[in-house]
Amino acid sequence: MLSLRYSLPYLPQTKESTKLFSKRPNNVVVCAARGPRPRYPRVWKTRKRTGTISKAAQMIACIKELSNVKEEVYGALDSFIAWELEFPLVIVKKALAVLEDEREWKKIIQVTKWMLSKGQGRTMGTYFSLLNALAEDNRLDEAEELWNKLFMEHLEGTPRKFFNKIISIYYKRDMHHKLFEVFADMEELGVKPNIAIVNMVGKVFLKLGMKDMYEKLMKKYPPPQWEFRYIKGRRVKVKAKQLNELSEGEGDLSSDEDGKIDDEIESKSEMLLSDKEPNKVGEDLREEEEEELLGTNQGQTGTSREPCLCHLDSC
Repeated sequence: MLSLRYSLPYLPQTKESTKLFSKRPNNVVVCAARGPRPRYPRVWKTRKRTGTISKAAQMIACIKELSNVKEEVYGALDSFIAWELEFPLVIVKKALAVLEDEREWKKIIQVTKWMLSKGQGRTMGTYFSLLNALAEDNRLDEAEELWNKLFMEHLEGTPRKFFNKIISIYYKRDMHHKLFEVFADMEELGVKPNIAIVNMVGKVFLKLGMKDMYEKLMKKYPPPQWEFRYIKGRRVKVKAKQLNELSEGEGDLSSDEDGKIDDEIESKSEMLLSDKEPNKVGEDLREEEEEELLGTNQGQTGTSREPCLCHLDSC
């Protein structure tokens, strides 16, 4: 049989030929007497990639014009993720953040319940945003049902911000009896209330004319003299500002006052941090934290056996 083959070119071993082959990159395939084979882009790699932010915007656009009927919203969301290989949890979280900024509470409730029905996003942050949306939408029965379910499941592991939120809900609606019940549960579980909770409960005591209870509350939980703020990634200890009035029962400052206080704290902290070295600042903060922990532990051991403030009439 006759076979036609390309014979390999004969190149004498010279310095030029050795330099030529030594400079050749490793990723180039050279065929015999035909030169490098061209590389084409792979078909399955798309050059245009849609990010999570634009996909979150598309998700919001597909449900925003719909009515509040459950079946319509759920159907639109199911069709939106039909071609996704995995559940787009990041996209849904970003869409919920945008809806929260726009105060679309009904849509937040529907999207969150749809996500939970898929078995995704079952975190405390998701439940907190759902509790907040239910409270803002004046669906108090569902908010109480969600709170009772979370409290019975986690009990001692319930974060303090959930207590703060449910107490603020009861405080806004003048539901004093339930507010006292939640505060009593906090004391039984050993959860230390923050200044916002103490101020709300104290205001209720003064509103009901229970001055002795208010004095015992302030004696047991005095306002803190120092607090920690995170400024430019550093934890700085600053003097706490005493709040005479609360804004909307949340225990927060108004935006103007908060901005002024932050500016003052930043200017003072920059002066302090410029004088001290970073290592010294970290050592000082650690020593101060250890002292505070020792003080809180001593205070808890001394007051752990005291009865709840809601039942001080019997003691």
